[in-house]
Amino acid sequence: MTFSIAAHCRESGQFGVAVSSSSIAVGARCPWALAGAGAVSSQNITLPALGPEILAALQQGTPVAEALDAALARDDYREYRQVTVIGNNGQTAAFSGSKTLGTHHAVRGRDCVAAGNMLAGKEVIAAMITAFENARGPLAGRLMTAMEAALEQGGEAGPVHSAALKVVGSHSWPIVDLRVDWAEDAPIDQLATLWRAYQPQAQDYLTRAVDPRQAPGYGVPGDE
Repeated sequence: MTFSIAAHCRESGQFGVAVSSSSIAVGARCPWALAGAGAVSSQNITLPALGPEILAALQQGTPVAEALDAALARDDYREYRQVTVIGNNGQTAAFSGSKTLGTHHAVRGRDCVAAGNMLAGKEVIAAMITAFENARGPLAGRLMTAMEAALEQGGEAGPVHSAALKVVGSHSWPIVDLRVDWAEDAPIDQLATLWRAYQPQAQDYLTRAVDPRQAPGYGVPGDE
């Protein structure tokens, strides 16, 4: 019921995840990212705790594959999980349990890893990797390009209703955290529209947080 891509930008140091699902509010459960450590997508029959647990291990310097294996070893229901992980230097790992739903697939690429379940076909995930590797620009935009490529290959076997985009940089909070929690149709298109609206303002919000003296005007009465 879900497909996602987790990725790292070596130039900026950013980590991010883009994900969509037939379920409501996928962004509340599946994408996880920690500045300087990595990104995780925990999906299929989701255990949200896997994301923070794996990221904490990556922050301590645990290799990606070991961090994933250790977290799964503590989960009695791991065969229901599908998890992807990316860490520093583009190291990746992926797991799809034996009870992962429908047609499922996971592919590791250059500085990215993608996976999905209940897919229209395995070519959906391969298309995400190719699109991400060939895209240029900010990490968030490249992640959205990968999601749009998945749609072009058929996406999920059924309708998609939610989507999310999360990116962390050098700060403790996400620099991009956009969600479409429910849409009857085309949540990925709606998420892309949100990203295009947010992209020109993203740096302004960082400036406001780090040094309000340099912040651009808020455009509200009294702050012209």
